[in-house]
Amino acid sequence: MKRHSKDGHQIPAGLHANLSEGLPVCQKLRRRSTLVNEDGFFLGKMGFRKALRSGRLSAAEVELELRAQVEQFSELTGHLPQHMDGHQHVHVLPEVRDVFARVLSDYGIPFTRVPVEPGLRTCPWLTPPLQEFYMQVEEDAWGSVGVFRKHGIRWPSVYLGLTTMGKNMSLSSIKRAIDNALEASCPGSCGVLPQCDTPWGPGAGTRDCPITVELMVHPGYPSDPQQGGCGEGPDSFSQSLDRQHELDTLMDPKLLNFYRQEQIQLCAFKDL
Repeated sequence: MKRHSKDGHQIPAGLHANLSEGLPVCQKLRRRSTLVNEDGFFLGKMGFRKALRSGRLSAAEVELELRAQVEQFSELTGHLPQHMDGHQHVHVLPEVRDVFARVLSDYGIPFTRVPVEPGLRTCPWLTPPLQEFYMQVEEDAWGSVGVFRKHGIRWPSVYLGLTTMGKNMSLSSIKRAIDNALEASCPGSCGVLPQCDTPWGPGAGTRDCPITVELMVHPGYPSDPQQGGCGEGPDSFSQSLDRQHELDTLMDPKLLNFYRQEQIQLCAFKDL
């Protein structure tokens, strides 16, 4: 696995830090920790948030686990991640974001994700529970902007992906998301141009300030219920056909033609 990670396809890779599903990387935290349940597994997407709100989570243990994941990434790939964010957006949660920013700064990891998506509030196909969760993610994301800036961490101008996830991904939904990004311009700072201090920076989208957009995707294949996952088996999303649907959509020649027509350049964080 290590050899494959180092010598396989030269795909730009970042670290999607996990604090909510499966087992910790740090062996010490598997035995006894505020981050895990009595079986040694993380507390889950909502369980982690509930424990955080009640003040039961140890920031020191969060930092210990994040550092362990960075070290393992480096061991497996032979280099540090160029960008790092959080599974289920845990990296922008209060208390976590300060620790997360400090870890990125200490390792010199330059880029992260700020999940504020233009057009999210008016998206017609999101269910009310999902809309409510995403609104909370957006609020937490805005709260993380100052913390990330203080540590010199950058992020793309616009984030997309909540309205185009899984079965909701299509050529039309991606077009809609990109149109919203162009209208909104430069959220929160882009972290790219320091003068973009207003929520929507002036001049974004011009030759002097090109827009950089992160599109969150989950391409893949349905997981075998008996295999994979992070210790407790794959979750329902991984077992569904949604990941296959995303893969098929992203490889559709019509989407690639759209990118060419609109002069959208596909790139990686390292290209920024």
